[in-house]
Amino acid sequence: MALVLGLRYVTKVCCFNPVIKLRVRSVWNMQATKSGRILLFLEDIFHLKEVGPLANSERKCKAFCTFYEKLMPQEKSVFLQILSRDYGINQELVMKTSRNFISSKTSELSLLKAGEMLRNALTPQYKQLFVNIGRIEGGVKFLVDLRGDVLHEMTVTGLNQDSPHLRILNYSLRELLSLWFSVGLLNLQRITWQSPCDMVQKISEYEAVHPIRNWTDLKRRVGSYRRCFVFIHNAMPREPVVVLHTALTDTIPSSIHSIIKSNIRRSTSVETVPLEDDPETELTDDISTAVFYSITSTQKGLQSVDLGNYLIKRVVRELQAEFPHMSVFTSLSPVPGFRDWLLKEITKKIQLIHLGEQMDMSLFTPEDIYNLRGYFDLNTMAGLEKLKKTLQTNSWYQEEQLTVLLKNPLMRLCAQYLYVEKRRGYALNPVANFHLGNGAVLWRLNWLADLSPRGLGQSCSMMVNYRYFLDESEKNSLNYLECQQIPASSQVTDLVADVKKDFSTDNAPV
Repeated sequence: MALVLGLRYVTKVCCFNPVIKLRVRSVWNMQATKSGRILLFLEDIFHLKEVGPLANSERKCKAFCTFYEKLMPQEKSVFLQILSRDYGINQELVMKTSRNFISSKTSELSLLKAGEMLRNALTPQYKQLFVNIGRIEGGVKFLVDLRGDVLHEMTVTGLNQDSPHLRILNYSLRELLSLWFSVGLLNLQRITWQSPCDMVQKISEYEAVHPIRNWTDLKRRVGSYRRCFVFIHNAMPREPVVVLHTALTDTIPSSIHSIIKSNIRRSTSVETVPLEDDPETELTDDISTAVFYSITSTQKGLQSVDLGNYLIKRVVRELQAEFPHMSVFTSLSPVPGFRDWLLKEITKKIQLIHLGEQMDMSLFTPEDIYNLRGYFDLNTMAGLEKLKKTLQTNSWYQEEQLTVLLKNPLMRLCAQYLYVEKRRGYALNPVANFHLGNGAVLWRLNWLADLSPRGLGQSCSMMVNYRYFLDESEKNSLNYLECQQIPASSQVTDLVADVKKDFSTDNAPV
């Protein structure tokens, strides 16, 4: 609509302005293509500032949002490419102002003015438009979604070529959103069964860690012995930004099934004691432990905007106020990526054997090879291929004896994946990196903790407890972020140490 109005106005004035008249002649030819329509619209947005119906800032912002939202996915891709390339940083202007800045040595005032001009030149043209969009109703949500599209486009484009313009566009949006979504501007809300229906529904839709099966399951997760907290932004009042699910227990559970399948008052490491009393009544004296079992960032466009850390800290304060005697805070977290990592490592071993090279023993110890000899010959390609297929299909869990035999090697390998494998010095696993950055301790690995298809497929059934020792969290966080030191319990370090101990033994058990 804005495009049509803009063209009508330009048509009226073109006879009085030869520059606009020349532009209009080429503009109508551009209408025949998708990219031409987008180019024309962005020209109207960024260059016809003083005339026409787009002169008003709010109207211009709304026109921008409306135009983009009506585009098809492929057209949005073209739009983002053009926006980032043609309306980013004006390199010629940067070069000119840089020279002016270098030559501005006559006085402090001239140097400051030249610096300000250089700073403005280094600001992408679209940034002020984004600032203005953030001021209109629905504008912040639009920009969050827009950045989500930019991240997707970067992923697609990055497969074929570098995309520096998109990276700058992404950085500009992230910088604005990080400022607007600072913790001081977010409101903490508890969601219960009595909360507005649309909010409760969104809690169900956004749950990404342990999908909610039905309304009964949803009611349980926001009911007694549960706390569901969300961060809400004033510009997105009915849209949860981050969701944290917490179970209230008297001990640290080692299985997700003891949390998501029933209300609990007391739990053990392997089973749950169901409530015998009215499920709406909580026996607060039995509650000593808060278990963070699911945290979800609902907005793709807020990726890399750290909110989960602050949410956990706020929730800890809320729970301490509600339960002054509560002393244990822990997560029960998935290990996404472990099985994929393990399968890749096995594939590497297969390739080494295929090339006739000596296979190193960094995956399976002599004891592993001996214990599993009845199922797999781990010294051969055929045996490793069979193990790989068994892990891929999750068929190992169907055999009780094989499940027992795989426990030690898989637990040890998972400890290695979490504690040893790094990316730029930090934990390779994203969930581990998140909790360790928050100051938690890699406390316990749990076997057969998640037997759902997702749990078996992600981590061969294992989950992790990351413990938050409140008096040590700040120190742990600092040591991890600055020195890449991972605080871990003896269970984890012993599992990792077992690798070196077993590898020092040349002969398998007899």
